[in-house]
Amino acid sequence: MSIETETAPAKAWKHVFWLSLLGTTGCVALSLGLNYLLLLSDALTPFGRSVITATLVPIVIGLPLFALLGWREVELRRYRQELTRSGTYDRLTGCLNGAVFTSMIDRRAARPAGPRSGAFLVIHPEHLASINLRFGLGWGDEALRLIASAIRSSVRKDDLIGRIGNSMFGVFLPGATKQEAKEIGERVREAVGQIYFAPKGDKDVLAIRVGGVVFEHELAFEDMFRSAEELLLEAQDEADLALSHISN
Repeated sequence: MSIETETAPAKAWKHVFWLSLLGTTGCVALSLGLNYLLLLSDALTPFGRSVITATLVPIVIGLPLFALLGWREVELRRYRQELTRSGTYDRLTGCLNGAVFTSMIDRRAARPAGPRSGAFLVIHPEHLASINLRFGLGWGDEALRLIASAIRSSVRKDDLIGRIGNSMFGVFLPGATKQEAKEIGERVREAVGQIYFAPKGDKDVLAIRVGGVVFEHELAFEDMFRSAEELLLEAQDEADLALSHISN
């Protein structure tokens, strides 16, 4: 034997029905009660009673009703903003998530405008696996948060930062020259190197590797990422930032 249960929409409409019925009943009762009390007063003329009724009933009913609707609107707007943010930004680091970051770059590359130069950096934290093994995943996440904060503090206002992997960041630098890209990359490296990171009281050093490409015409994400990642792997044992130029 199967037991039928109400679906969520049915429950919602049932709630709306009872709320509407009870609310309307309450409003009618309030109006009738107020009119009855005013009829007992000999000091008021019929016009005076009608003025009081016409004024008090909308105030008593409308003020709390519109206040409640306004509050709900504020709450709904806040929920929408939270949903938008959660769908746009990575919850751990606060950077753009990989899908949004990739989409924004690809849309820029697809625009039919003229040449748009710039640079793209790939940033890979060093020793993250070792941190996870020695201190736990929580401290690995904390290292990523600190590195993301250092990246944000080192780039320009209009630069895009995305988390493009579990332990990798991408930085899109529109309009940047090779020298500017190198300076930004070095600034990020220095900022990360200055982070105070002491999991469980043991001071540890955070470090990153940076690879990047400079381009004269904006490219699709995959084209830039592939070239930047190759440089990142080549520079695995090098201290200098690995940066090359892509001819389009």
